[in-house]
Amino acid sequence: MIYRHHIAPPRAFSQFSHDLIRHPRLSSDAVRLLAWQLSLPDGARESLSRTAERARIGGCAFTRAKRQLKEEGFVHERRLQGPGGHWVTQQLVSNVPLSAAEAAKLLARMPVHTPSANASPQVAPSPRIPTVGAPTPPPTDGHPRKNPGENTPHHPAEPERKPKSEPGPGPAPETPEPSEAARALVAALPHLSPDLCRIPRGMHDELTRLVSRWLAAGHTPTAVRTHILRGLPDDGTPVHRPGGLLRYLLRDVPPAPDPDATPIAEHPAPARPSSRLAALRECEGDHVQATFFRPVAEETLCRACSRRRLPCP
Repeated sequence: MIYRHHIAPPRAFSQFSHDLIRHPRLSSDAVRLLAWQLSLPDGARESLSRTAERARIGGCAFTRAKRQLKEEGFVHERRLQGPGGHWVTQQLVSNVPLSAAEAAKLLARMPVHTPSANASPQVAPSPRIPTVGAPTPPPTDGHPRKNPGENTPHHPAEPERKPKSEPGPGPAPETPEPSEAARALVAALPHLSPDLCRIPRGMHDELTRLVSRWLAAGHTPTAVRTHILRGLPDDGTPVHRPGGLLRYLLRDVPPAPDPDATPIAEHPAPARPSSRLAALRECEGDHVQATFFRPVAEETLCRACSRRRLPCP
C-alpha cells in the first residue's frame, strides 16, 4: 500500500502537467532539465547548457536530453545575426509541445539580446589611417597613355654575366669498372647462405659495382664474404630483402688491413679446462672470434652455420 500526502508550498512553486512528468519518451534528465527551465523567474536568460551544469547533468546526458526535448517539441532553437554583427542562438522552452511554425512566430516577437559590455572591440570598424600620397590607379590598368609611334622590339633580356669564379673541386672519383672477380663473387652469394637465395637479378649490376669498390680498396674476396656473413642475422630472423641488406653492408668501404702488420698473438688456452668447457667444441665456420657450442653428436658446425650451409630451396 502506498499513501501520498501533499502539502502546498507557501511560495516559489511551479505547476506542471502530469503528461509532462509521465511522458513516455522523455528520460529523467530531460524532464529535470525542462522542469528546471520552467521554474526560472520571468526574464531569466539562462541557457540550457548552464541549466544542465547547475542540475548536475553530464555532457552526454545533456545532449541526449536536449535531443529528446527538441524531438517532442518542448525546445526550439534558431540562430540569427543580431546588432553589431554578433551571431546569437535563441532558445524557446515551453511546457506544451509546439510545432515549428508556432515556435517561429513566438521567436519572431522576442528581441535579440546582445550584451553590450561583452561586445568585442573588433565589431565596429576602426578608423582607417590614410596612406601617404594621392591615390593612383594600378599601373597595369588600361592601355598606355602615350603612343610611341613606332614598333618597340621585345628582345629577351640578356642573361647577367657572372664573374669568373675559382675552379671548384675536381670531379668525384668514378666507380671502378666491375671486374670478373666481383661478378663471380656476386654470382656465388646465393650459395653463401640460404638468406641470400632470393637476390633480385636487377640488383646484380649494382652489387657488382659495390663489390668492385671493396676489391679496388685492397680487400680480398674472402674478406668481403666474411663481412657479409658477419652482417647476416644469427638468431633465426628471416631476411625478407636480401638485396637491400647487401647494399647496406657494402655501402661503406673500410680501409683494407695492412698486410705487413704483425698479427695479434692469441691468448694461450688454459692448461686444465673446467668440466663445463670440456664438453664444448669450437665451430669450424666463419666467425669473427672463436665460437663454441655443445655438440649433440659429431657435428663440427654450430646451429647458425649449419643453417647457412643448407642448400637453397
